[in-house]
Amino acid sequence: MRNASASSLQDPVEDRPKVLLVDDDEVNLMLVSAALTKHGFDVTEAGSGDEALRILGGWIPDLVVLDARMPGLDGFETCEELRGMYGLENVPVLMLTGLDDEASIKRAYDAGATDFFVKSNQWSLLAGRLRHMLRAARTQQELIRSRAKLARAQDLARMGSFEWWHHPERGLPFGMELSEEALRVFGSAPDDRLSFRDLLRMMTREERHGLIRGMRQIVRQVFGIAMDVPLSRGVKRNRIIHVEGEPEFGEYGQCIGYTGIVQDVTERHQAEDSIRKLANKDPLTQLPNRRQFNWRAERALEQARRMGHKMALLLIDLDRFKNINDTLGHAAGDELLLEVSMRLRGCVRHSDQIFDGTVEAVGSRFHRALEAVGRLGGDEFVALLPEVEDERDAERVAQRILEALRQPVYVADQEFFATASVGIALYPRDGQTVADLLRNADVAMYAAKDRGRNGSVLYTPNLAVRDREKLELETALHKAIERNELVLYYQPKVDAQSGRLMGVEALMRWRRGEALVPPNEFIPMAEETGLIVPLSEWALREAARQAHEWQQAFGFNESIAVNMPSRMFLRQDLVDLIHEAVKPYGIPHRMLLLEITESSLMKDLQSILPTLHRLNEVGVQISVDDFGTGYSSLQYLTELPISELKIDRSFVNKLGREPKASEVIHLIISLAQALSLRVVAEGVENTTQMNLLRSLQCRMMQGYLISRPMPGTDLPNWVAEHVAVPSATVAAEPLALSQAGETHPAASR
Repeated sequence: MRNASASSLQDPVEDRPKVLLVDDDEVNLMLVSAALTKHGFDVTEAGSGDEALRILGGWIPDLVVLDARMPGLDGFETCEELRGMYGLENVPVLMLTGLDDEASIKRAYDAGATDFFVKSNQWSLLAGRLRHMLRAARTQQELIRSRAKLARAQDLARMGSFEWWHHPERGLPFGMELSEEALRVFGSAPDDRLSFRDLLRMMTREERHGLIRGMRQIVRQVFGIAMDVPLSRGVKRNRIIHVEGEPEFGEYGQCIGYTGIVQDVTERHQAEDSIRKLANKDPLTQLPNRRQFNWRAERALEQARRMGHKMALLLIDLDRFKNINDTLGHAAGDELLLEVSMRLRGCVRHSDQIFDGTVEAVGSRFHRALEAVGRLGGDEFVALLPEVEDERDAERVAQRILEALRQPVYVADQEFFATASVGIALYPRDGQTVADLLRNADVAMYAAKDRGRNGSVLYTPNLAVRDREKLELETALHKAIERNELVLYYQPKVDAQSGRLMGVEALMRWRRGEALVPPNEFIPMAEETGLIVPLSEWALREAARQAHEWQQAFGFNESIAVNMPSRMFLRQDLVDLIHEAVKPYGIPHRMLLLEITESSLMKDLQSILPTLHRLNEVGVQISVDDFGTGYSSLQYLTELPISELKIDRSFVNKLGREPKASEVIHLIISLAQALSLRVVAEGVENTTQMNLLRSLQCRMMQGYLISRPMPGTDLPNWVAEHVAVPSATVAAEPLALSQAGETHPAASR
């Protein structure tokens, strides 16, 4: 039990409201406690629901503030427990929650909470809410004592009573009397006289006509009265008055009038409106949330089905939004989302005044009022067009959205350009339900991203076929390791002058059925889904096994290069993975050479560098692949623990055709020699390229001219046939020349 109060001369501790604050988050507990203490509360802290119940076993505070989400006994369960404890039945309980769905709010009230407050740093609002609850609790206690003394009649009087005597010949406004308390409910002084006509004047014309129709029906059928009456004129503020009454009968059984009570329920309605908004609106952008948007879309779909017209859904996803969050923080991301939401509002006829059960009152064309933009979550928005002539209408709106978003956005004092990808689906062509339309719009949106982003795509069945194929491929890839469908192919690296084998590069293949799936079809998917990690771990183990097998077969003592994604170098256990891979076979660590692309290396250099040093310490060498395609700093190259540079095949392809290619390669070779690094040219496919590379002092090469990638079982025979051949013969009679039109296979990334 921790007491966080601090006395002051202006606000003695004994006069300060006593609050029990319960929160498992130490930081949040400290912040809220300090804020409440500053606002005049005497705070006692508890770090869990169990601790709070122990404290309440011997002490009754003025208020209890509970965090809804806590490990063990959460806020809802703690509230239920304390409501069963003696003396705590009526203590005000405020539930602090980060949840804004209606179910959580209802659960808080069901558990016995007095009120709820969505977590924020608006401490004055929290303090005001607590003081309001405290005043309400004290008022309630006074009323309970008054009820015990004054009995049922006095209980009715606290809300205000009325008598309304009805005479069929004199109409509705005859004979109304209000008690002093009832007059106060209507904002009048005790000496005022309010007639039925005066009350009608406090209402708008529409409200007045509705009340008169309802009262005439009640009188005609002698119903009890139970209604909420809105007052918006002649009062200081808009009010909602709840009226309940029972009929009074004369000596002949005729209804002679009504007696009952009136109560101001404005705050209750405001609370209900707040809950409704929380349930229907996104808390950040105030756009319709997923629940409200689905409700609108269902109503629009019903009307489109009934009237035979088309409707459209546009799914809008911001491009590269994650970069904003990662670079500038979530506050800047929220600022961007707010700006985007305002621009999207301007692209459609957005209406905020539509909620469950109210839309039908708009008229026969009410569905047009459903048009809106909603936020589904994160950086994903959706636009509803309840009535369109054809797909061109939807495309025009999509273009309007793209143009609006292309204007610069200023976030955190910086200028950005927030583009988006838009997918379009139309009813009835692209789906018969809202779920179908949203799913197909999502497929079209991802197609827009695949085509370069910052554009829109209409859904077609072909997109769905490709999407299903991609999903099937992803599912099969999950099972590829356990089914032993992955294999490594190996491409030799040779010294072009001596013909000596200098090592091999391991290239991953996926044997799916009778066919080999090309790496460029499954490696990007593996990186996107995170499967690249188990695939890379498998590749290390398999390369170590193969190195040991070759060592036993023909004395292989070189290294096997294994391509590694950057995320593997970010792992703290990469060195341990190397140990586990080589230990069962007793081969040295140097027989595994790890390749990383230049762009990946420079992107995460500071994070990767410690791992590179640890690998270097245990004898694992590092090769920088695709060198020349990134933006390496010469300073970094002098400091990096790397052993090899691989000249990207795009430069090798241009040899003999573009003079500048030779100059670039010459610079790379000179740089490597100056830094005492090996240099390997990859993608060597003809003798012209080989001879030019040799003239540029590049000796190590790999490519189709030397050999295609081959299964591990084929390498011993290849070595026996070709490694001993003199270099001149190798140059004159290229080894395993590539087939016409075939290109160098992608590496395992």
